Amino acid sequence: MIDRTNAETGRMIRKIGGGLVLTLATAGAQDALDDIGSLEGLTVVGSSEAVWDLAGSAAYIEAEQFRERGYTDITQVLSSVPGVYLRQEDGYGNFPNISMRGADGTRTSKVTVMEDGILTAPAPYAAPAAYYFPKSGRMSAIEVLKGSSQVRYGPQTTGGALNFLSTPVPGEGGPNFHSRTTAGSDSTFFNHTWYGDTFETDFGRWGYVLEFHGEQSDGYRDYLGPIGKDSGFRFWEPMLKAFWEIDGDVRQRFEVKFGMTDFHSDEGYLGLSEVDARFNPDARYAASVFDEMDTRQYRSYFRYLLEPSDDLSIQSTLYWNHFERNWYKLDHVSGTLNPALDGRGRISSGSGRTSIDRALLNPALLAVLQGTGTGSIGVKANARYYDAYGWQNQVTWRFDTGPASHELVGGFRAHYDRIFREQWVDVYNANGGSGFTPVSRGIPGQESNRLEEATAFAFYVEDTIEIGRLTLTPGLRYEAVEYDVTNFAGAGVPQSDDFGVWGGGIGFNYEWNDCHASYGGIYRGFSLPGPNSYINGGVREEESLGYELGWRYRNGGLLVDTAAFFTDFDNLIGVDAGLGNGVNQNAGAAEVWGVESMITYDPVFERGFGFNLPMYVSATWTSAELKQALNTGGSDDIYAGGQPGADIPYVPEWKLAAGIGYIASCWGVNLDAYFSSHTYGTAMNSSVPVTSARQGKVDALLTVDLTGYYELNRNWKLVGGLHNLFDERAVTTRLPSGPRTNLPRTWFAGVEASF
Repeated sequence: MIDRTNAETGRMIRKIGGGLVLTLATAGAQDALDDIGSLEGLTVVGSSEAVWDLAGSAAYIEAEQFRERGYTDITQVLSSVPGVYLRQEDGYGNFPNISMRGADGTRTSKVTVMEDGILTAPAPYAAPAAYYFPKSGRMSAIEVLKGSSQVRYGPQTTGGALNFLSTPVPGEGGPNFHSRTTAGSDSTFFNHTWYGDTFETDFGRWGYVLEFHGEQSDGYRDYLGPIGKDSGFRFWEPMLKAFWEIDGDVRQRFEVKFGMTDFHSDEGYLGLSEVDARFNPDARYAASVFDEMDTRQYRSYFRYLLEPSDDLSIQSTLYWNHFERNWYKLDHVSGTLNPALDGRGRISSGSGRTSIDRALLNPALLAVLQGTGTGSIGVKANARYYDAYGWQNQVTWRFDTGPASHELVGGFRAHYDRIFREQWVDVYNANGGSGFTPVSRGIPGQESNRLEEATAFAFYVEDTIEIGRLTLTPGLRYEAVEYDVTNFAGAGVPQSDDFGVWGGGIGFNYEWNDCHASYGGIYRGFSLPGPNSYINGGVREEESLGYELGWRYRNGGLLVDTAAFFTDFDNLIGVDAGLGNGVNQNAGAAEVWGVESMITYDPVFERGFGFNLPMYVSATWTSAELKQALNTGGSDDIYAGGQPGADIPYVPEWKLAAGIGYIASCWGVNLDAYFSSHTYGTAMNSSVPVTSARQGKVDALLTVDLTGYYELNRNWKLVGGLHNLFDERAVTTRLPSGPRTNLPRTWFAGVEASF
């Protein structure tokens, strides 16, 4: 059990604003729930204090920690979390690529992503690629679970779980209103505002919150040539959440939430040449002038929570998510004017059709992309329509057997999702002066017209057994999945197949005393192929066997969490995330070893100096290697050319973060530094591109952020800062198609109000 002294230690360290990840500090979002005595919904970690008792590596990041630093990009928020690997794409985190424990991070497809415990990928089984991703700027907390995620959270269990907690209903007595508004570089504007209340009536306790969240930017990349267009994005997100708790001897709560996101981005897949990436990193090529993505996402749930007694709790949730998008973007190029077309509306291979990742290595085709050469381009409309809905349930039963106390958790989810692909290609002539005129217009569905569906039933059971200072957590998970594929470009006859997969394992946590605890476990995980890949490509589930052993320490102002991990992968899936033909491929075996550690410390903790000096160090060392030669790389070629001992792409050997803050009574400042060592774009591990711009080295990068705030009074706060203080630039990714660089130095300033 956790004593009152250490619990107070956690509260104090949260108050003084220590490192971005204080794994043992008290959770602000959970405090809000406790204030109104509400029943708790489904969470992954529960609170920062709860991390101490977990049988696996985890982190709980509350909004106050990343809000003070002006972080709205999930890759910024997670930069100090050990064991989590990040790859930027657009510089703003709108298309995050997140990996845990060495799994492929492309479009975060191997991580189970949730919001308020609800699967949030557009189609979590049929198409989990993160073309929609929850926005960090509107969250009250973010939960990360790595080592023991394989039991309760799926369907992707080889790469951990990530749960976003949306703004909670405020408790009685407030604050009832909060608003944060900032402006910054490249005409970037951000706002997050909510208003809510909780009140008692003769019919029980009621509560609600209304929220608006939005951001826009002109972007930091500038077109080559006379093109008057921005390269930024904009989105807006309203939300309503409400609950009703019935008065009576049996605690009951009904909760409903509805939110939506309207998003537009001028982003595409095209990167830069090797020369421009080094010497003109903010360039954007003229041929990408038509690139834009428009999306709309709706999310909703109706949840019922019941506690018939102190020992039994039940929650049941009906949910529905809808997502639609059209990413209209440059797909291929040719040096031929007025080219012949193939049966799918593309430039024909006889007219020299070349993918843009290969065209970047061809000087003549590069000139077409830059707008200075004549030729033709094919722009593909990747239109998609997704639905996901289901019914999930969890029962928790607490009981004793002799000296052992149990918390037995059982869960069941019935889920259906689908993706309907409707693609076409438009072809344009390039006149050599950054001008492009239409040659042909495609027909919707001509390039690819396919429906993929998944029906899944998931079951899990996990028992938390406490015997004195020892806690054991054995658990099993089983998923039964049926896939259906209808290819309208072919015969249009539905194809079906089904399969079942299981995972799980056992973990432990042993509290040696109030300061020391050890934890660890062994778990079997899996990651599922998509319907078309399984039925028509013969792809089978990716499997992993993960081991973990860790140690936690807390005493006064010092907190330490260190873990060693080993993950043995089999049947790696080379992810297709819109980069290829839609068929994933199994790509052999791999082993990932690593050590991760998070240390937070305040040398003046509780010494009455009138200020605090919170500091932290986060470190992850990883060895991630393929164990056999590979003849396939998946549709994005990420594993192509791999030999035994080759480094897994985009998993750095070192990922480091460190920070220090000065916190006075009404103002504070934070200095944070982040480092990631070099990686490779593909398993070929070539330092330079050979046949594709996806190949080559991804640079090591060190960035520093300086941020601060000043409290005018208890209601008003000024905020501001500089990100990438020293303007360090590097190639951070070679996916989707060619090298891209990180954001330059940017600034932000604004005001925050709470009443």
